[in-house]
Amino acid sequence: MYNTDLHFEHKLWQRELTFWEDELKSFNNRLGELVTKWTDKNILAQLDHYQNQFILHGTVIDKLQEDITMHEVNMSAHYKKDEDVLNYSFVKKHIEFRNKMETQRHIYSELKKDFFRFISKYMLQEK
Repeated sequence: MYNTDLHFEHKLWQRELTFWEDELKSFNNRLGELVTKWTDKNILAQLDHYQNQFILHGTVIDKLQEDITMHEVNMSAHYKKDEDVLNYSFVKKHIEFRNKMETQRHIYSELKKDFFRFISKYMLQEK
């Protein structure tokens, strides 16, 4: 595995994480619209749940971005030493990170599905 391979995958992940951040902004806007529309305590509790989930997911995104940056710095140090082929432990960490991204993709996808079902039910409904 070479630095260029890992760098390419990092760039893909960074774009995906940036997209998720943008989506979370949009989801929070939808929450704001629903909060002004509803006074039912059960619905407001669900809105609070989604808001907390979005905050949590935003924190995870920040951590993943930080990890990618640290990985890139490490790769850069190898590159400066003309070490294009990476050692086993570094590649192992990259694969573990890839698994983290896969897990987070699944978690985020489920959150989005649940949220879309929720807003489909309550966005168009009258109080």
